[in-house]
Amino acid sequence: MADTPVSSTTLCTMTKLLEWLLGVSVIGIAWGLVTFDLLDLHVPSQYKELAWPMPVYLLVVFGCYSLATVGYRVATFNDCEDAARELQTQIKEAKVDLQKLGLKM
Repeated sequence: MADTPVSSTTLCTMTKLLEWLLGVSVIGIAWGLVTFDLLDLHVPSQYKELAWPMPVYLLVVFGCYSLATVGYRVATFNDCEDAARELQTQIKEAKVDLQKLGLKM
């Protein structure tokens, strides 16, 4: 069995899911380190108070972004007029064919 060469781009591609999981993991680890002071960094309490509700804020921001993206995509949805006309003609042809076979509508 011959070995097939593998390009470097094949090995380094990440899916969007992996990119999001990596980003969330890095943010989660940083949040945990700051909030629970796991590395004894002696983080001031002001920063801890700011960091504690950060996941909720990020969730709200993500929800707003998602809602805005869906709204924009719905507002700029393209009409396929040619496909609609083609579908209407196919419906008319199907009705004629069914009437020829004896189906009453």
